[in-house]
Amino acid sequence: MVTTRNAIYSPITLHGRRVVLRTMNEQDYEAWFEVRSRGRDWLLKWEPRSAHATHLAEDHRSFVSRCAIRERERQIGTGYGFGIFLDGRFIGEITLSSIQRGPLQSAYVGYWIDEALAGQGLMPEAVVTMLQYAFESLRLHRVEINIIPRNAPSRRVVEKLGLRVEGIAERYLEIDGAWEDHARYAITAEEWSDRAPELVADWLLPHHD
Repeated sequence: MVTTRNAIYSPITLHGRRVVLRTMNEQDYEAWFEVRSRGRDWLLKWEPRSAHATHLAEDHRSFVSRCAIRERERQIGTGYGFGIFLDGRFIGEITLSSIQRGPLQSAYVGYWIDEALAGQGLMPEAVVTMLQYAFESLRLHRVEINIIPRNAPSRRVVEKLGLRVEGIAERYLEIDGAWEDHARYAITAEEWSDRAPELVADWLLPHHD
């Protein structure tokens, strides 16, 4: 289920079964910083960064700037960034980025979660929530998720969802200062149409015991 408002800078909220995806703002900084600070060793080794760049700035001003950049991307339709919330508590982020229209109609999904909550099915749920938005609201045709092969926790997310493997892209992206191979996973609108009833039932609809 999607909740939107027409006013500029108003949030977008997407609802899964347990998680809520919401566009972030300045008021989310303290919760975001707490999770990032506690999980630096868990997160930094997987994040895009050139050999000559510093790690992601975590100060308040930089966070507010990133929120503003994501809002501009949302307004022009090139990207959507969401915080992931569980019972109102911030637990991670998921993005739909590099949206291409025209003949491609494609985008990329990236994500991270609080290490303390990994392995509980929350991130697969967030990914299905994002895919539903990408295909049913934004009408994209293809979504990719690219993961360093040795990043087992991230690969388990897409493997739980049964996303199609397209092979290995060699030296695909600069991660923490090194050019890393990435396993490429993808799903198209046709595949989503076929699999949406299963994925939505498994991950988004309430379970009745």
